[in-house]
Formats: sequence, C-alpha cells, structure tokens
Amino acid sequence: MFSKFTSILQHAVEALAPSLPLQEDFVYHWKAITHYYIETSDDKAPVTDTNIPSHLEQMLDILTQEEAEHESGETGPCMEYLLHHKILETLYTLGKADCPPGMKQQVLNFYTKLLAHIRQPLLPHINVHRPVQKLIRLCGEVLAAPTENEEIQFLCIVCAKLKQDPYLVNFFLENKLKRPDTLPPGGAQGGKDNALSPDTGQAQTPEKTEEPQAAAAASSSPTKNNNNSSNYNLVTSLLNLTKSPDGRIVVKACEGLMLLVSLPEPAAAKCLTESTELCELLTDRLVSFYKALPQSMDPLDIETVESVNWGLDVYNLKEDAAVFTGKRALISFLSWLDYCDQLIKEAQKSAATVMAKAVREHFFVAVMEPQLMQTSEVGILTSTALLNRIIRQVSSEALMQEMVYFLLGEEKDPETTATIAQNPLRHRLIEHCDHLSDEISIMTLRLFEQLIQKPNQHILHNLVLRGLEERNYLENKPQDEREPLENGQPHDAVDLEEDPLFGDDLSPESRLSGSDWLSTSPPMSPDHSKSEGKTEVHKIVNSFLCLVPDEAKSSYHVEGTGYDTYLRDAHRQFKDYCGVCLRWDWRGHPKPLEKCNLELPFFEGHFLKVLFDRMGRILDQPYDVNLQVTAVLSKLSLLPHPHLHEYLLDPYINLAPGCRSLFSVIVRVVGDLMLRIQRIPDFTPKLLLVRKRLLGLEPEGLNIDHMTLLEGVIVLEEFCKELAAIAFVKYHATAASSP
Repeated sequence: MFSKFTSILQHAVEALAPSLPLQEDFVYHWKAITHYYIETSDDKAPVTDTNIPSHLEQMLDILTQEEAEHESGETGPCMEYLLHHKILETLYTLGKADCPPGMKQQVLNFYTKLLAHIRQPLLPHINVHRPVQKLIRLCGEVLAAPTENEEIQFLCIVCAKLKQDPYLVNFFLENKLKRPDTLPPGGAQGGKDNALSPDTGQAQTPEKTEEPQAAAAASSSPTKNNNNSSNYNLVTSLLNLTKSPDGRIVVKACEGLMLLVSLPEPAAAKCLTESTELCELLTDRLVSFYKALPQSMDPLDIETVESVNWGLDVYNLKEDAAVFTGKRALISFLSWLDYCDQLIKEAQKSAATVMAKAVREHFFVAVMEPQLMQTSEVGILTSTALLNRIIRQVSSEALMQEMVYFLLGEEKDPETTATIAQNPLRHRLIEHCDHLSDEISIMTLRLFEQLIQKPNQHILHNLVLRGLEERNYLENKPQDEREPLENGQPHDAVDLEEDPLFGDDLSPESRLSGSDWLSTSPPMSPDHSKSEGKTEVHKIVNSFLCLVPDEAKSSYHVEGTGYDTYLRDAHRQFKDYCGVCLRWDWRGHPKPLEKCNLELPFFEGHFLKVLFDRMGRILDQPYDVNLQVTAVLSKLSLLPHPHLHEYLLDPYINLAPGCRSLFSVIVRVVGDLMLRIQRIPDFTPKLLLVRKRLLGLEPEGLNIDHMTLLEGVIVLEEFCKELAAIAFVKYHATAASSP
C-alpha cells in the first residue's frame, strides 16, 4: 500500500515540476533504479511493490519520444547514454538474479518493448546484441516458468528483427571454441566486455556499432570450417519452449522457429541443422504422435477428417471421441505433420534438405516402413490409409522428394522382370494393388492415384516412363515389310464412321486455348499430315467408342450419360497436368525411331503390368475395384508425355510380338465379353436395370444374376468414353498450339 502511495506521489511531483531535458529525465529514472539497490536491504519484496516498473516504463517512453523528435537514423543522447553505460548489461544481471523477485519479468518486458518500439537498428550495437544474447540463454531454462509468456514474447521480437535484417543472425551464432585469450588483436576491446566482466553500469569509452560485414565474418567463419563449432542459443531456447504445457507458448515458439529457418544466411542454416536439436524435435514428435494412433482405424475416417493447419487445431475431446475413436490423436499427428511440411517449405534450401532427410530416416524408414510391410490385413489397411493422407498433405518440395525416394527408390534405369523386387517397399506396395483383400487393393490404388498427381517428375519416371523411353513396344520391322495402311489403319481394321459430335461448332468454353501450357502436348502422328489430323482423331475416338458392342451398351438409354459429359473434365484435368509438366524436360515429340533401341526386350514395368492385369479382369472384379483401376489409368492417359500418349491412347500402333497396350488389353476383354453375352438371357435389359440402380434411378430389388459382370460392363463402357474424350481433348490442344 505504501509503495502505491509513493508511486502516486512521485507522479504528482513530476507533473508539477518543470519538464527536464529528456536526457536528464532519462538519467534520473535510471539513477532511481540503481539507488534502490544501494539503499534497500529487503531484497525479498516483489518488484511490483517498488517503483522499478514505473521507472523502466518512463525510460522506454523517453527513448520513444526522443526517436520521434530526431531525424531518422540519428541516435539521440538518451540512447547514447543507454548504450555507453551498458544499461542493458546491468539489467540482464539484475534479471538473471531475479532481484527483487519478478525482476526477470520486468527486464524481459523492457528488452521486448525496446526492440519493438525503437525503429533504428539496435542489434548491430555490441552493447545491445551481447546482453540480448545473454538474456536469450535464460529463456526456456525452466519448464512452465512464471516468466514463460514474457520469454516467448522477447524471443519472437528478436526473431522478427532477424527476419527484417537476416545478416544480423551472425551476431547470434556463438563460437563454442572462442575464449578471451584466443581473440584476435582486433577483438581486444570486445574481450573487456565479455560475459565474465562485471556489469558496473559505469560510463565506458564510447562504443561504435560493429560493422555488419566484419561481425558476420567473425561469427560465421568458424561455422564454415568446423562442424558443431557454434551455439545457436536462440533456436535452443525456442526448442525448450516448444515443450511447454501451455499450447499458446508452443505455437509462438514454433512461429519463431519458422522465422529462423527461413533466414538465407548459410552459416545460420548449417548451425541450425548441425548444432541444434531441431531435426530431433521434428522427427521425435512426429513419431510419438504417430505411435499414439490406434492400431486399427477406418480408412474413411482417415480420409475424410477435416484438413488440419498446425496451431489451429482447436478441439473438444468428448465431441472428437463421439465421432470416431482416435480422432484427436489423428488431428494431432496431421497438425504436426503440417508444421514439419511448412517449416521445410519455408527453410533455407540446404537446411530444408537436411530436415527432410531426417524425417525420411527417423519417421518414414524407421516407423512407417515396418507398418507397410506387415502381414496383418488390418494393419496394412490402416497404415496405407495413413500414408495416403500423408501424401495428400505434403507440399514442400524437399519433403516430397524424400518421401518419393522412400516409397519408390531412386532408380531411373528401365525395369526388367528380374529387377522389379529390387526395392522391397515399392514392390510390396505395387503388389498390394492386386491384393486378395479388395479393401487393400482399393486403398493402395488410391494411394498411387494420389501419388501420380503430385508435381514430382521422379514419380512418373520411376513408375511408368522409364520403361517407354526406347519405344521398344513398337514392332521392329523395316517400313517396307510392314502391313500397308489404308487411311492410317491396317487393311483389316474396321472402317469407323465419323461421330457427329465432332463438328466444328464446339462451344467456346469447351475449346482449348493455344497458350504456353500446351507446348508439351502430344503431337499428331508423323505418318499423317495436318489436314488428315481431324480424320485421324475421329478414328481414334471412334475406336474407343465402338470397342464395346451395341448389345453391351446401356448409357444411351439414360439421359445425361453420353460421351460428351467427359469432355469438360478431361479439358480441365489436362490443362492442370500441362501446367505442372511444363517445368520438366519432356520432349514435345516422340523420340525418333532411328535413335531408339528397338532390339531391347520390352517390359511395361511392374506398375503398368499390375494395372493391365487388373484391367484384363474387369468383368470379374467388384465394381469399386474397377472404378479405382480405371481412375488410375485415366490419370496416366491425361499426362502430356508423347510416349505415354502413344502407348495408352493410340489404337493403331504396331505392337512388337508379346507386347500389349491399354487398347489391346481392352480388345481382349471385349472378345471375352462377346462370348459371355451369348450365354446370358435378357442381357441388355438386365444391364440397363443395373445401370439405373447404380445411378439411383431404380430402387434396390431382387438380386440379379451375373451382377459383377454387368457392373464390369458398365465400367468398361464408361472408361472407353473417358479415353475417347481424353484423346479428343489432347488432339485439340495440340492443334491449337501448332503454328
């Protein structure tokens, strides 16, 4: 009570007294603080019972007012006094001793407000960055300390200042080997002011701002020459605060780390990854969150849980448990994964690579791989669904690259039947696309569908393109020995009439623009001139549309299920793919045959082999499996790579003996279908009924014989229409981009 009365009386006296020059006023307040320590014997009374907080506040106000009155960049006499009398050093000593109790909190507040409110650069001054560095070391020392909130505010303002002027970070990389007696001659003055010297608060010889280049060189050169030779205390303190039980403190600490990893200084990036435990924090927490997940989870729950942004996962334990068991644990895992991903995305390039490799080694390889390689079907299903969600969420280039190498390996040479098991995890995942469990097959196919849509060239090269590089799926015969073509078709091919859908009156919104993203579109076959291009695309489109015999077609009986419904989706998806593929070194034209090694035995690759095998069984597989197989194949068909386009979408290529293409696989299925139709009475009416049930136009009724076959026929018809639309869209994209 007495201290409050004294404070009020002091303010009243100050209000009545004539205003002093700012410097005198500033010195008065500082002297009042130092006199307290000289005159007071009771050092157990809390600082809030003294006038110290008020004096510190007044000093800050004076410094802010002084800066406003001076020209920009000019240091006023009060600031000069603060720097030359090492006031920050003295305050650090008082804060470290926490004398009187609560003084550490006051000192942290003073430092934070000083750095936040003063616009001129203070950190380059040795009498600022040195005590700031010392105060940083005090932060995070004690878990759940009463000063945690002030500590994190102080650390975050330092991070923000470094983000504004990244070169300043070199002042905060401490050389572990540095000793006063080993300092260079030019550093002798600095040696007097090291951490071991007393904080007297007495006037010293005026100190100048350190030259940034010299300071940077002095701080960064040891880190370039010696591993683990520097301390990065700012990172260490933030890492300690990420362990706080207070979620708000954890989020602020993570934000501070996000700012620090993005600094472009190479010395800081090296110190960050080699001399701190940042990588361990990322991976250890990721592993612990993953291991906290239930052993068995519904894949649909994993797939549909709301998207998670780190730091924003507000939750209610009771509500989450009511939705599904493990939701809270799943959100915590996905939230931390998002943080790791964003941190790596923001990080300086070399630091990002190191952190991504750490996640691959300590999380993907050490934890996820055994889960994916297990034999328990429940375990395989859960871990595959989680991996699918991880693939969907990861967006940083470095982490995606490491994840892809983990899943597929780094091999780039063409596969052979002898080498498909070279990478055990890749081999197992592809085999799971054809698993005895339909659930596992569908989930793994979804995983690969997600994977091939990622903007990463190695995925597509590793899975499909490396087997098509030499075009050795084509027949290796001299031109004069090949069967003669009639209008671009083998002489025994069916002459298909043009589809009236392909008029020149396409609506403007369905026509593709000839912008740059079309430059990677597959060109027209060199065997046909541009004037014959329209005829050629009609024949290709009709080849797919007419594959399914009329008695096995049911879409024309139902409104809104025509081929044209696929055009808009194909147009949009192809445009998206081309935008991604522009940055890759894909040729616009197929590799000339004379430069291809056609003698090399052709192997489509493990992935395409499994897809073609499943496509070949479309009439005997469950409906959901067929939908997923065709979804993956249509995504591959949309890719603007000339060899993939030729192999998947050209019905008229001359295949080498023993080779198969997507078209040839479908032809075999149709041949089998023709035989089966003859043995099923009322085939077409049953087919139409099944289609209407699938569309919800007919209620579920009595079981229909041959349901799997009928559903397979419907998927086959729709897939052929989709391939026709893709071929048409690709042709028009090429025509629009051709000069």
